[in-house]
Amino acid sequence: MTESMGPKRQVLFVDDEPNVLSGLRRMLRCQRNVWDMHFAGGGEAALDVMRQMPIDVIVSDMRMPGMDGAELLTHVADRYPNTIRLVLSGQSEQEKIFRVIGPAHQFLSKPCDADRLIYTIERAVNLRAQLQDTALQEIISKITALPSLPEIYRDLVNELESDHASIDRVAEMIESDLAMSAKVLQLVNSSFFGLPSRVTAPKHAASLLGLNIMRPLALSASVFLQYESLDVDGFCLDHEIQHGLAVGVAARRVAECETDDPGVIDDTFGAGMLHDIGKLILAVHHTEAFADAIRLADARQQPLWQAELEIFQTTHAAIGGHLLGLWGLPNPVVEAVAFHHQPGSAPGGRFCPLTAVHVANNLIGLDVSCCETLGKCPESSPPQNNDMDFEYLESLQLKLRAEHWCNQMLAEAMP
Repeated sequence: MTESMGPKRQVLFVDDEPNVLSGLRRMLRCQRNVWDMHFAGGGEAALDVMRQMPIDVIVSDMRMPGMDGAELLTHVADRYPNTIRLVLSGQSEQEKIFRVIGPAHQFLSKPCDADRLIYTIERAVNLRAQLQDTALQEIISKITALPSLPEIYRDLVNELESDHASIDRVAEMIESDLAMSAKVLQLVNSSFFGLPSRVTAPKHAASLLGLNIMRPLALSASVFLQYESLDVDGFCLDHEIQHGLAVGVAARRVAECETDDPGVIDDTFGAGMLHDIGKLILAVHHTEAFADAIRLADARQQPLWQAELEIFQTTHAAIGGHLLGLWGLPNPVVEAVAFHHQPGSAPGGRFCPLTAVHVANNLIGLDVSCCETLGKCPESSPPQNNDMDFEYLESLQLKLRAEHWCNQMLAEAMP
């Protein structure tokens, strides 16, 4: 049972089958001290409940007479954006699932055991609690998709509409775009697709989904958004995508130096690629304040995340980690994104994707001569513009490994 540390969560379950609701009551009886559970037999009844009280989490079936789950969650997203929206659906409803990919945060398949349902709800609520700014909570809860570069979006549509479409080419396009990668990873890691293990490599995720799923996703479900011009001084989406790819590749190389676990290596690449996705959220939804943060960081010659703390009371790292967690991406990826500037603040005490992403993010773009002596850099004289947490690396007894990692990257980068 989850221990309650504050007010009870308000959780609303919606299903037109009385037997399903009765089964949920019995299965989740252990949560009575933690959750106030409400049950509604349809969409209209659910909205009636929400008009009477704030609901933290709504868990809805898809196939219901009258208002189905997609329509219900769309209303909830518009009227109560802070509510976490989950789908609990049968696997035969693939075409209906496509309609709810936007308004739903996560997808669970029936049958769903109690442990998975409880874990999913508690994880989502706890992630929201970590972000104190309610305005930012609301913004992130509203996000259904992030913008992609127009060239990549156009190429993807052309490829999917072609009679000779190739899933390999589609997968490569997905992997070259931050927003598409995040959305595909959200979908492929849902229990709806019933994959036996988590997937954190965007190219692998697109390949697993296949053309029959990628076509409706991209062409009719509005899962991907075309980039619209963002006028933010100091921010360039193309540059961010290239930086994310570079960090992903470099972080994967670091991970390969330390482990042969393919899961850790894939987690590391996915996290590296997505580590700055919070910047995209701020650029789109807090444009003027984000531009202020960029100017402040430039004026003070300080890392951007420190200027963001002053303006937003949080950082792009925390915001990105929050969104990916809400979308159900695996914990190692969420942790690496959320703490990539402050790895010492994360729990644990061993090498993990966070370690590799933190190091790679700081090595990318450094002067080569500095890289060659990085492992010997004392804390008192870090490389210029470097945000490396040497105390954290020392705590893992990995400080001297940084030189080796950098040499590996340099060797790989040479023609």
